Amino acid sequence: MFLHIDIDSFFASAERTVDPSLKGIPMAVGNRSNLEIFNRKRTNIRLMNNNSGAFVTPVFYSDRKKIFDSYFIDKIDGKNKIRGIITTASYEARKYGVKTGMPIAQALHLCPLMVVVPSHYPLYHRLSHKIHTLMLQEMPLVEQFSIDEFFADVSGWIADEDVYAFAIDLKMKMIEQFDIPVSIGISQAKWIAKLATESAKPFGVYEVKDIDAYIENIPIKAFPGIGKGFQKRLEERYIKTLGDVKRNKPLFYSWKKPGIQLYHRVTGTCNEGIEGRGERKSIGISRTFDPIHESNEIKRRIMVMARHISYMVMAIEVNPTTYHLKINYEYGIRVKKSETVNRLFSEQLFKSALSRMYEEMMLPGRGAIKLTLNVSNFTIHHARTLSLFDLNDDISANVLSCHIHSLRERFGLDIVKTADEL
Repeated sequence: MFLHIDIDSFFASAERTVDPSLKGIPMAVGNRSNLEIFNRKRTNIRLMNNNSGAFVTPVFYSDRKKIFDSYFIDKIDGKNKIRGIITTASYEARKYGVKTGMPIAQALHLCPLMVVVPSHYPLYHRLSHKIHTLMLQEMPLVEQFSIDEFFADVSGWIADEDVYAFAIDLKMKMIEQFDIPVSIGISQAKWIAKLATESAKPFGVYEVKDIDAYIENIPIKAFPGIGKGFQKRLEERYIKTLGDVKRNKPLFYSWKKPGIQLYHRVTGTCNEGIEGRGERKSIGISRTFDPIHESNEIKRRIMVMARHISYMVMAIEVNPTTYHLKINYEYGIRVKKSETVNRLFSEQLFKSALSRMYEEMMLPGRGAIKLTLNVSNFTIHHARTLSLFDLNDDISANVLSCHIHSLRERFGLDIVKTADEL
């Protein structure tokens, strides 16, 4: 018997715990790409990486408070322009059509009286961690699926006929201890429990007792894991509901592993259980900004982002061997490049590789608007022999990276910078 616990409009609910005046009114949490990391002055940036879910994104932050006017509003040609997007909207704001991912300016046009507050990720991570801890005290098997979603298996812990009452009690404990509303879905199948949470929202509990009857008329787009591409593929075959999926078993089996997995998840026959702490398979960071045409500034920003990734690599003690760089230019132009090096990781090695990659993929005169860096293929996951020719030099560089990491842990990520970041 599975429970899926989803925190209702989490970021908005979290802000209401520290500012009760936001309760009961249309409000939203907004965000814009954090460009503070590119500041040449010290900003005391630190890493928040406390949660255990594989899909809980680490966040870089500083203690500097964000004020709406300075954070969301830019003055361009003498006019104020509102920047940023909606990260989470309260249910009061959603009634006006405000949605996640919508530009803040558009959201305010739909709901002029809506209050928008800047995101406060350290608060969200701390709350999520505390909620996870409470769940572990209440249930033996808990999986953190994202910063605001959890699965729990209570088989043998709570009698089936008592699970609904248990979920109601758990929901009230969240309110009493954290002032956070949650919705809970219940089913004997893991992914049906997640689907049931949508029927429970907001602040409700919904138990699926007859899976076949429940899924019969639910649109395929409502099921987690069916994206727009796969949705179109299904609709071309006149499969529009989850009930249609159940009636087309041979078709899904013809699509091999992905189709078979989806079929069994939809029909509640997947037999998937709770997963433990997910291991991170890659580390990435991206930033979007106004067009930059100077190649030296683009390279400088790549090096700054490389420092942040290097810090994360040292923090979780992995050895990535594949480096990836992608640059989005104006007018939809994208260039990307990957390089695999079977060597011991160091900040020096990583930045040297990125520098070479950038020289090969730069487009002079074009304005860059987004940078994405990623490292993957950790040797802990893919056993391989590291290069012996460079091993002595790599060991020395790695030791230096470890010492620098210790300084950054104590004084912030920008206490030590390399010359190519200045």
